[in-house]
Amino acid sequence: MHLNLARFDLVSIRLAVACAQSGSLTAAARESNLALAAASRRIRELESALGEPLFERHAKGLRTTAAGRVLARHGLTLLQTLDQIGAELADLRQGIARHVRLSASTAAINQFLPPLLARYAKSHPHVRVDLEEQVSEAVVTALCEGRADLGVFVEGPDTSGLQTQLFRHDELVLVLPPRHRLAGKAPLAFIDALDEDWISLNAGAAMLQKQQQAALAANRPFRLRMQVRSFDAVCHMVASRLGIAILPKAAALPIMQAMKLTWRPLADTWAQRRLLVGTAAGQADAGIAALVAFLVEPSQNAKAKRTKQ
Repeated sequence: MHLNLARFDLVSIRLAVACAQSGSLTAAARESNLALAAASRRIRELESALGEPLFERHAKGLRTTAAGRVLARHGLTLLQTLDQIGAELADLRQGIARHVRLSASTAAINQFLPPLLARYAKSHPHVRVDLEEQVSEAVVTALCEGRADLGVFVEGPDTSGLQTQLFRHDELVLVLPPRHRLAGKAPLAFIDALDEDWISLNAGAAMLQKQQQAALAANRPFRLRMQVRSFDAVCHMVASRLGIAILPKAAALPIMQAMKLTWRPLADTWAQRRLLVGTAAGQADAGIAALVAFLVEPSQNAKAKRTKQ
């Protein structure tokens, strides 16, 4: 189906997205500063242009159709892109020369990136780094799809088509409630904790994938009870004795101390992890290369310099 884009306007698209989000034409009209009759007419015109109904009307408001969900999803992306264009143009007027899109895993953000990015901002005031937090698998996907200029993630996802360098190392530890039966100081094998219920981050997190692979290799069930979005939330669940967890030691230690949780080292080799910084293969942008060089492990930079000499 060929769409006549001249029949679309941003006001109507924004209105349709607001209708899908609120389920109410009245609320969407108010948010879009339109009279109810004008808003209703715009929705009818959009439906006519698309040849599909966007909403089903019922007594309590609107229910989005399949076509409406498609329009809402892509319309939201379009509006966000336009907002970003406006923000970057405003930054240009204030002396910000460029934006760099950085996608990073929760582990990288919680342990390493904030002070590094603060130092980079001071030494490069004309560059703005736009940071998005994702699980490692999603970081790699964003790089491959061109939605990020560079990414920092835990080694593990397929990096075909990417150039990667070492960023940092971290260590995974077992997070336990006080006086838990597994508490101790000696390293514990992951499979010796598989009788417990587990709390983890959402799907795509490198830690969760390692746990699932290890349980599968041992031919043991992995009793994943809850999945949450942050290290803080994981620790709150553990503190409530809903399960145990595995987290990066450096990031989790302050949280564990505040919640009076305990931790134990893991004996498994996969508990010692490498975090990578990656870009699309053939990335030739000097600004992105400069940020990568700033971020990578200092020892890697020193080794690269010795190789050139």
